[in-house]
Amino acid sequence: MDKNDKNIVFPPMGPLARAILESISDGVFTVDREWKITSFNKAAEEITGIPREEALGKPCADVFRSSMCESSCALKKTMETGHPVVNRPCYIIDGEGERIPISVSTAVLKDEKGNIIGGAETFRDLTEIEYLKQELGGRQSIGELISRSPAMKPLFEMLPAVAESGGTVLITGESGTGKEVLARSLHFISQQKEGPFVTVNCGALPDNLLESELFGYKAGAFTGAVKDKPGRFHLARGGTIFLDEIGELSLPMQVKLLRVLQDKTFEPLGGTHTERSDARIMAATNRDLQADVQKGRFREDLYYRINVICLHLPPLRERKEDIPLLADHFIRKMNSAREKKIQGLTPEACQYLIDYHWPGNIRELENVLERAFVLCRDELITPDYFPGELIATSRGKTTSSIQNVAQRAEESAIRMALKENGFNKTRAARALGIHKSTLYRKMQRLGIEVDS
Repeated sequence: MDKNDKNIVFPPMGPLARAILESISDGVFTVDREWKITSFNKAAEEITGIPREEALGKPCADVFRSSMCESSCALKKTMETGHPVVNRPCYIIDGEGERIPISVSTAVLKDEKGNIIGGAETFRDLTEIEYLKQELGGRQSIGELISRSPAMKPLFEMLPAVAESGGTVLITGESGTGKEVLARSLHFISQQKEGPFVTVNCGALPDNLLESELFGYKAGAFTGAVKDKPGRFHLARGGTIFLDEIGELSLPMQVKLLRVLQDKTFEPLGGTHTERSDARIMAATNRDLQADVQKGRFREDLYYRINVICLHLPPLRERKEDIPLLADHFIRKMNSAREKKIQGLTPEACQYLIDYHWPGNIRELENVLERAFVLCRDELITPDYFPGELIATSRGKTTSSIQNVAQRAEESAIRMALKENGFNKTRAARALGIHKSTLYRKMQRLGIEVDS
């Protein structure tokens, strides 16, 4: 068969064909005219995390949960037009709920008489390639925690050992720096990752409600307690409990928490029997607990119990290298949630974000970008969509600074395109979406020299 043939004849599969299909590293599945899966090879099972017996006979959209399924299904397009799709990047959600980057190729299936009987899709796991891209770009990530800032490097170096230790962790940092994100990311690389991750905001409830929330209660413990209710320490067994804003606890509540930290036991309100919890404890605060200890606002014994391992998150103003990376992360997340296709920020908008002082840290950055995302009707977010306070604070920077950022970004994109395409200028220009002559002019202006 001609390798350029757009259709594939699909004869009955013999032992040799099955052996070949099972031996390749790319995932392969086929569907009939009703979109039911008719074959599913071993690599497809491994990449998707879905056993073959569960996949066969199911609608492909229920099994192969791709980012293209809803609006631009590659296999549907091929079935309708007869034209194959080759190496289209997207991602799937595997059986564990993890996002897996892949590339997809599709073809029509025909029987020996030329009748269309279904379609075939092959897909390749790009996880390792994406990981290498992150490494090359100086980006570090664990769970949802991402950074390329030198200020975060010591923290990333500590995390694997901290995760393995199982010890109590205290996370410090200003409000909005991502303390819960760090705790959650640490949980999901720890030995407790199969267990629950349970959060409690210690500053959000008065003592009586917080006590029942943490330890639970028995029926009849107080008016309205008609049945038993397990507390958060009970629910977190086998996993992690995250005590946010622990510095806001009253002194009486600190005493009750100290017992859990000392011997892993507690009693529900109205209970007569002691319960045990093996949950790993992580706590977070934006306060200076050492100063609070000296002022008598926080118990010294509790402080030393929770401060076994201390991780500090620097404020966003000390890791401004991360702002473009975080902005891209939030925009991609919002695109996925709201089915929009905003490509990112203009260089000027990016410069405004870098120049701002961010008193609310990453939480404020996300809020600013969400506002801009909702208002934006273009492909790129401009400073017009930013709040006035941010613009007024950042306006003191010069236009030349903005132009320098744009020039550096353009130079970086060109160098990367050249490298990824073997320094072939024609292919690099195609990858950048510009004419070859335009690429030559830009290279000359930016002083990029590559041998022809």
